[in-house]
Amino acid sequence: MSSILRPTPAQRTRRLVVLAAAVFAVVVPLVQNLAGLGLTQAEFAADGNQTLRVAGYAFSIWGLIYLGLLAYAVRQVLPQTGESVLINRMGWPSAVAFFGLGLWIVVAALNLKAASVIIIFATLIALLAPLLALSGEVRRLARFDRDRLLLVWPLAALAGWLTVAAPLNLITTVTAFDALPAALSPTGWAVLAIVATTGVALAVTAALRTLAYPLPTAWGLLGAFVAEQAEKPAVAFTALAGAVILLIGGVLLVFRLKPGIERAA
Repeated sequence: MSSILRPTPAQRTRRLVVLAAAVFAVVVPLVQNLAGLGLTQAEFAADGNQTLRVAGYAFSIWGLIYLGLLAYAVRQVLPQTGESVLINRMGWPSAVAFFGLGLWIVVAALNLKAASVIIIFATLIALLAPLLALSGEVRRLARFDRDRLLLVWPLAALAGWLTVAAPLNLITTVTAFDALPAALSPTGWAVLAIVATTGVALAVTAALRTLAYPLPTAWGLLGAFVAEQAEKPAVAFTALAGAVILLIGGVLLVFRLKPGIERAA
């Protein structure tokens, strides 16, 4: 059960900052797109996508992610929401991550590629590191606990998507700068990025044991399969295999098909 401890004034301030950060993350891309400021996200991603691409439809997941972030931010700011361990410990990290999302849109619009890589990885780490540190708390939550539904799911889903988006951002930036190391072919680097992403995502899923994390990562890998199957079948089917591994592995880990793993979703 989530704690019913009421927040202190300092904790209420933190909650307001989280809400402001979530609104910032959602409003910035809307303003940027509606006003036509700088490069669109599609234009930014297209420069350097010769090594690895993701189908455009995959980015529609942002709609669900933004809804989840707003649900989390609004719920945690309500006076009746208790100050649970997860709300307390994930508050500032989530605020940092949300501000990072909005800032990434700004630097992408300005075509600041190196800065975009730094920001997206910093955003991922800011969110994922505390989630992993609190993995025991996450696993102990009841299936329909409000902290699970309105904190773990939104934040884990964002972390899951960033797990695939950050390496993609890196590899497209390196490609755009014509700085891809010659140790491997471009196809080799794409395959390596997919394998590494799958491995990291599976390890995180084993720690958190919530489907909210691997599903967005698998969705992104399926987007790579769709985008690359015609021209780069080796890359495409590696991405497909990674997505299948994450989906099957996630179900096995979450629903106790492996002994000794507590049930959670």
